Amino acid sequence: MNIYLTSGTPEFMNSLKEKHAGEKMVVLHGQGNAVLLHETSGKTVFQTPRKYEVIDSSGELSDQGYFVFNNIPVTEEGRPIFEHRFTNRPRAIENEPGFIAIRVLRPVGSDTYIILTEWTGAGSFEAWQNSQAYNKAHEKRGTDEGIDKRPNIFSSASYVTTYKTAKKTD
Repeated sequence: MNIYLTSGTPEFMNSLKEKHAGEKMVVLHGQGNAVLLHETSGKTVFQTPRKYEVIDSSGELSDQGYFVFNNIPVTEEGRPIFEHRFTNRPRAIENEPGFIAIRVLRPVGSDTYIILTEWTGAGSFEAWQNSQAYNKAHEKRGTDEGIDKRPNIFSSASYVTTYKTAKKTD
């Protein structure tokens, strides 16, 4: 399974989605931009997409959620360690209230992985960040055992981008 992303105006992203109504696509609205997400095992309809391979997933993406992209630049030599960490995660997030879906995305043609999560709203994501399950999932962060303390894994700092769907009201 692959996820393809393309950016543009909300109107153009909506028109692409409508033109390809048989495809699994979600229009995401961010700060001053829109992104069209295409999840498929086939080819994308986008002309110049950013391509990602789905290496782990749970839940079904919907067009009514709050999306969080944790963008994590990883070095070439850090990829196996990083992927092992996420494909062997404890899966506690799936039991959190408001959780809808997760995709761990390996970049094709870049170094930035995306940990994509979908929630019922911003409040459910914030509750996850303040939960015991979140603390447990990140308990090694900042310690000698944590992936963040290993040399040569990350090529630059990670960053978070958030999006809402048009149908999401909060």
